[in-house]
Amino acid sequence: MNNAIFKMAAPANEPIYGYLKGSKEEKLLTAELQRQSENVIEIPLIIDGKEIKTGKTGEFRNPCDHKQVLARYHMATEKEVKMAIDAACKAQKVWENVPWQDRAAIAMKIARLIAEKYRYKINAATMLGQGKNIYQAEIDSACETIDFLRFNASFMTQIYSEQPNSDVSQMNRLEYRPLEGFVFAISPFNFTAIASNLSMSPVIMGNVVVWKPATTAILSNYYLMQVYREAGLPDGVINFLPGSGATIGGAVFADPRLAGIHFTGSTWTFNSLWNSISQNLANYRSYPKIVGETGGKDFIFIHESADIEAAAVGVVRGGFEFQGQKCSACSRVYAPASKWPDLKNRILNIIADIKMGDVRDYKNFVNAVIDENSFDSIMGYIEKAKADKSCKILAGGKGDKSKGYFIEPTVIETTDPNALTMREEIFGPVVTIYVYEDSKYEETLQLCDQTSPYALTGAVFARDRLAVLKACEMLKYAAGNFYINDKCSGAVVGMQPFGGARGSGTNDKAGCLLNLIRWTSPRAIKENYMPPTEYGYPYMKD
Repeated sequence: MNNAIFKMAAPANEPIYGYLKGSKEEKLLTAELQRQSENVIEIPLIIDGKEIKTGKTGEFRNPCDHKQVLARYHMATEKEVKMAIDAACKAQKVWENVPWQDRAAIAMKIARLIAEKYRYKINAATMLGQGKNIYQAEIDSACETIDFLRFNASFMTQIYSEQPNSDVSQMNRLEYRPLEGFVFAISPFNFTAIASNLSMSPVIMGNVVVWKPATTAILSNYYLMQVYREAGLPDGVINFLPGSGATIGGAVFADPRLAGIHFTGSTWTFNSLWNSISQNLANYRSYPKIVGETGGKDFIFIHESADIEAAAVGVVRGGFEFQGQKCSACSRVYAPASKWPDLKNRILNIIADIKMGDVRDYKNFVNAVIDENSFDSIMGYIEKAKADKSCKILAGGKGDKSKGYFIEPTVIETTDPNALTMREEIFGPVVTIYVYEDSKYEETLQLCDQTSPYALTGAVFARDRLAVLKACEMLKYAAGNFYINDKCSGAVVGMQPFGGARGSGTNDKAGCLLNLIRWTSPRAIKENYMPPTEYGYPYMKD
């Protein structure tokens, strides 16, 4: 019996590799990109540790070159979904009793495998399959994935150490049980790290998972699943189910053993999932935990005292890194009239220098959007802006899907703060700027707060501290992650716990213990050392 009192120390964040030309990491990544480009792999379902091929297949293509097939994947039918749920619930009987140190050890081993053995494989798959350049892949599929795993192991010990008071007459303790049933994890295409965290954060707390990965990220997600198995995660603890959301979700939400959903994706989809749960509520063994991070219409608000060069870089990086396909990407900007000419020139000069193209050309800052549906949707917004008399295209505005799904970084200036592209989430490389009178700072802050139904991220650029304080106060509920003199994206695990409210989700803050505690069902246990032997109280006696 191991009776040691063991604690996971808080880790450091994983260092970001530089990939300088001629460096060891650059050569290894280039070789892996070539290897994956030259091989088409077959991706099965993985249920109870077994690879299952349904014969119902789809093709996974490179968004920068959509004629290139990278993988063919099998899709789940209702039969396989039920198999996965049964396998997960069977595995829970063993997994929930595995000591927390052993669960932590598996997570730490996964992190080590990704950091060392599989870094270039995961990064290359994310680059080719999801259209990310080197830096965007490195900070996501390598560093953030590793950070989630290591920090969650540490957060777990903090949760378990939180205990009630006891005294000489009694012992009191909290037992942080996993949920009774299985967790349904639904991951998006845009972050490999999110896919990992959606599946692994419930697991580290003793839960079992049915995981539906986005088919537009299936390659990197399949490699994650392989790493989990190599690290010793028992069969059935995570079951990997590519396929139709409607098919998988229909079977999942009808099952009384559903204990929770862990979701990142569109607000519309999340609302639909919540509605499906509510319609089946009487059938569930317990109320499912619902954790979701959804859309955003993220802003950068620039004060007249701002460092305009820093603000311009914040707008460009915040708006156009990974083609604006981040829930946290800058999509609307409020610029002071007195600084607008300088800000505009700086933004346009940066954009003129940006190169766009295939991820395998490392000089490209902007790459392809994820698929044709996304391309058409984004271009639709651009065309509507062109037809809007209040809007003017300052840069970009063109797209080409003949080879890959490429859209130019697009900057729109509008005189209408309620223009369509100021209100609705576009999820692409489109930034709309509204120029306000300097004297109307507070009035425009109020406008910013009320324009969008979302409340995910936002930023203020200002040197004037009173202006910063005013923005923090008036935009209190406009963003779950608020940045001062920085772009509105790039949250780091352990430093900026991530999540928003309003139409942006349940704000359960991935990257800190608040998310992990949602995957527990605490039980309070009291032991009385000397239980009473008479029913009455002393004052009742003569």
